Amino acid sequence: MAEDKTKTADEIFKEFKEHSITEFFRKNSQMLGYAGKVRSLTTIVHEYVTNSLDACEEANILPEIEVRITEVAESKYKIAIRDNGPGIPSKHVGKALASVLTGTKFHRYMQQRGQQGIGAGGCTIFALITTGKGVHVKSSTGKEAYTCDLSIDIKANKPMVNNMSSIKPDFRGLMIEGEFGDVKYEKSDHGVYEYVRRTALSNPHTSIKLVEPDGGEAIFPRSVNTMPRKPKQILPHPLGISASDLLDFAHMSESRKVTSFLVDSFSRVTHDKVKELMEIAKDVDFEKQPRQLSWEDANKIVAACKQVKWIGPELDAMSTIGEKQIDVAMRNIIDPKFTSVVERKPQVFKGGIPFVVEVGIAYGGKAGKSSGDTVSGNILRFANKVPLLFDTGSCAITEHLAVRYRA
Repeated sequence: MAEDKTKTADEIFKEFKEHSITEFFRKNSQMLGYAGKVRSLTTIVHEYVTNSLDACEEANILPEIEVRITEVAESKYKIAIRDNGPGIPSKHVGKALASVLTGTKFHRYMQQRGQQGIGAGGCTIFALITTGKGVHVKSSTGKEAYTCDLSIDIKANKPMVNNMSSIKPDFRGLMIEGEFGDVKYEKSDHGVYEYVRRTALSNPHTSIKLVEPDGGEAIFPRSVNTMPRKPKQILPHPLGISASDLLDFAHMSESRKVTSFLVDSFSRVTHDKVKELMEIAKDVDFEKQPRQLSWEDANKIVAACKQVKWIGPELDAMSTIGEKQIDVAMRNIIDPKFTSVVERKPQVFKGGIPFVVEVGIAYGGKAGKSSGDTVSGNILRFANKVPLLFDTGSCAITEHLAVRYRA
């Protein structure tokens, strides 16, 4: 048997290629939440509904959203999402819906439902790799109304806008429609229906209509007629930053000293707190320019931050659902016999981004499911107003609070 010929480095590196971020996600769609047919369908609806909610709230419009799902073939569905928001100007539609790592939210430090800048672009990629088709868009901003088809140049991460044409502005908002393969509609705890129901619960100022594949309609009416308070943009909190984050901010800073840089660049950092950091990280020169900080310096400052007692994230940056609002929404939609709601204090995620977890427990009425003599309740978890539908088994509440009600 002939031995394989040894390859040289030059021969190996003939296959060396640079790939775009879009091409990477195309081959690793599970990283965007497209893992399993049911979850993939829910992920698509989540991405579009989240965009609609954020856009409406940004424009101070009480959201009205319609989700329509039509079965085209086995494991293939058409999804259409329509809202009454501000729409998207035609010059931005490609970047907004057919490109990844672009958007209006990625660079801002404030509580938001989505921050990756991947969502809608990821849906377009998923449509392309499962059906070979892009998505269709119809938008009206009040100044212009148009329709177009969107696709993506995968290798270049470049949006492709085709068949752009003006239409009569007979509505206000955005409509996105596309066909998606390798998905499945299922009325389960992880399916679209449950996601829409929980989104309505977590956004009581929103009216949502779901048209299911069998033609059935589920309408989740608005529970309150007031808009939630808008979170304000803030500086990142020092507890969530890494050495890499610190150096990135330092290189962009116009401050002359590390001391003033820390006060100017991060929330809850005062001159007294800087003195505490200096006492702990004694080897770091806090008088030098921020750009002169080394990786070792940054690591020492980050380690010092973890030893200092900090005030939590600024409340102005948080827009919670609120215990009262969750209770009102649950009674309006679920009509349970018992409810209990709790809101956690704000915490800090990696990068210094604040988040809030809220939990509602309900049983009786339309809550949970019946199995013989046993009726289960609902444990509804929300983080930054987004329903946490998946990985419930890793939640301490699910592990230790199995709610059971015997009829």
